[in-house]
Amino acid sequence: MATVTSVSGANAAGRRYPLERTRNIGIAAHIDAGKTTTTERMLYYAGVVHRIGEVHEGTAVTDWMAQERERGITITSAAISCEWEATHGPFRGEKHRINIIDTPGHVDFTAEVERSLRVLDGAVGVFCAVAGVQPQSETVWRQMDKYHVPRIAFINKMDRVGADFEGAIASMNERLGANAHPLYLPMGVEEDFEGLVDLVDQRVILFDEHDPLGVAYREEELPEEWVQPAAARREALVEAVADCDDEIAQLYLEGGLVEGEVLRAGIRRATLARALVPVLPGSAFKNKGVQRLLEAILDYLPSPLEVTAVEGLNEAGEAVAVEADDRARVAGLAFKLMNDPFVGKLVFCRVYCGQLQKGASVHNPRTGRTERISRLMVMKADAREDIEVAYSGDICAIVGVKHVATGDTLRDKALDLRLEPPSFPDPVISMSIEPKTTADQEKMSLGLQRLAEEDPTFVVSTDEETGQTLIAGMGELHLEIIRDRLFREFKVDAAAGRPQIAYRESIGGPARAEGKFIRQTGGRGQYGHCEVELEPLERGAGVELVDAITGGVIPRHFIQPTLDGIGEAARNGVVAGYPVVDFRARLVDGSFHEVDSNEMAFKMAGIFAFREAMRHARPQLLEPVMKVHVECPQEYQGDVVGDLNRRRGHIRDMGSRGDLTQVDAVVPLERMFGYATDVRSLTKGRASYTMEPSHFEAVPPNVLTEIVESSPYAGRLGPQTAAENS
Repeated sequence: MATVTSVSGANAAGRRYPLERTRNIGIAAHIDAGKTTTTERMLYYAGVVHRIGEVHEGTAVTDWMAQERERGITITSAAISCEWEATHGPFRGEKHRINIIDTPGHVDFTAEVERSLRVLDGAVGVFCAVAGVQPQSETVWRQMDKYHVPRIAFINKMDRVGADFEGAIASMNERLGANAHPLYLPMGVEEDFEGLVDLVDQRVILFDEHDPLGVAYREEELPEEWVQPAAARREALVEAVADCDDEIAQLYLEGGLVEGEVLRAGIRRATLARALVPVLPGSAFKNKGVQRLLEAILDYLPSPLEVTAVEGLNEAGEAVAVEADDRARVAGLAFKLMNDPFVGKLVFCRVYCGQLQKGASVHNPRTGRTERISRLMVMKADAREDIEVAYSGDICAIVGVKHVATGDTLRDKALDLRLEPPSFPDPVISMSIEPKTTADQEKMSLGLQRLAEEDPTFVVSTDEETGQTLIAGMGELHLEIIRDRLFREFKVDAAAGRPQIAYRESIGGPARAEGKFIRQTGGRGQYGHCEVELEPLERGAGVELVDAITGGVIPRHFIQPTLDGIGEAARNGVVAGYPVVDFRARLVDGSFHEVDSNEMAFKMAGIFAFREAMRHARPQLLEPVMKVHVECPQEYQGDVVGDLNRRRGHIRDMGSRGDLTQVDAVVPLERMFGYATDVRSLTKGRASYTMEPSHFEAVPPNVLTEIVESSPYAGRLGPQTAAENS
């Protein structure tokens, strides 16, 4: 593998914080675990804000959108920076720069988490001390695994009734497969949560009950009643670190004393290797434990120099490692776009190597364009600060580049490199949308275009038959926010149709068919003839179009148009007109006419051949199935389970936590509309639920006819019926 840069002399002379004292971290968790509240406290203690913002009051700095403040949830990831002084290690007493991205917890906005983790070096997973690991916790944990992100965990809400620190750690180990171990033990829980027992340095940290802002605290020797419990838990921590760190293992086996600084260094190495997850307890809302979290970010999460070099590809398709070095040619990844009412398009960029300078030009290998950076900024939620240069390891916002999409590489033109973009899930729900007045049509089109640029999981299309504009996204809330943003930001009052499910079609077996397109209208005619073989692929494999022509039965210049015709036909299947997925189409035979054959004739032949082959390949309709997690008091368990069964759900698991029953099920999305209202009614408002996409599966025959008849494509697919397709 080639390497773009080396780390020797990596820091430029002009940067304020060297790479060793820089942290790029994300705050990620299930909705309502307290991510934004935790971020607000970090900013307050670091001196970025002088008044603590609250989510429930709509004053949180990182929840700056009107929709976020009204709903009390995070919708878009917000980037902000702060400084914190190290209290341990080789840089003790020196300030570090922490670039923080606060991510959404709601599954509809999971793309924000995905693209943030793609460009971050470390993460803080926030968990509720009462609920432990929740469904979206599992999703963000998998995303961290996908991008090899080292992490620490903050068990929040230790002040709440039912808080269970040990139970939360046990759920992390059981459900996430995390090797999670506490660095601190809570002294008391719920209203008696009064301090922390530091296992590394063997001391206690007591909160000052007379300081509600949590700035004051005092450190003391271990009380007698804590000496033995703390020693036992420290021994377990040392043993856990020894299992994944040779230096600590040698000390442990020799029976030597593992000093605090030595143990801290071992924990850091194990965390960076993703073999250990350090855990801290606290209560962000009650201002307890957040300073220790800031210390842990510096102590245990990596600088840009300590993460595995990010990989890209050169033009030859060879892997290239990119290491942080200010003196190298510049390369960065555009991971987020945002439309700002004052400066226009903002492109958020993680600089991986080199220096990005205001006024410089960058090359986009996807478009082949070179564009000039007119302004360079550091974002502080919705505020911004102009800078002259961004160094390797920095996250910045660029103004002036126009033809950039999420996932594009921005680099020096002489550098042969293309970085891997983040991947995003496909939309699962769509609806038609139209402006209430014709005068708003142009504004709506512009607004939808800009919103689609920002959000890779939001897709805009036009129904060619009806002319309707269709929008698709990750859920009802996602599309509701889109409509609200259209109204507020682009002054378009739009009416939406009933939500439609993003069904797919596939095939159940192999088939072969021919397609002919022959027209003779006097003079030169049209002739195209091909034979196509279809075979099913496993779920999620996508579409493969294969040229298997031998002997020149179809001239080379007609093969690609034929494959294009097959691909176009696959956009509308024969069951209900939905896109066809998970199949391989092989172009195997055909014939041509010396005079009458042309590209259009072969494209039409490809369309006809695909449709005919699909009709004989046991076509099936696939529906999106959701993973649903419900928590409710035990007395409502039967009602909730019965309701899920009526919705064609399958119960996967049931358990209990305290006096709550937890139900895990998979349910077709088509039956989950309006569930929020129904489950509240069933449980007198005492249940909560989450839902996220799970997989696609074939629609049962008894439901197929109903879905086909309600399809927007009904009546356009010829004489074949749903019964024939089932």
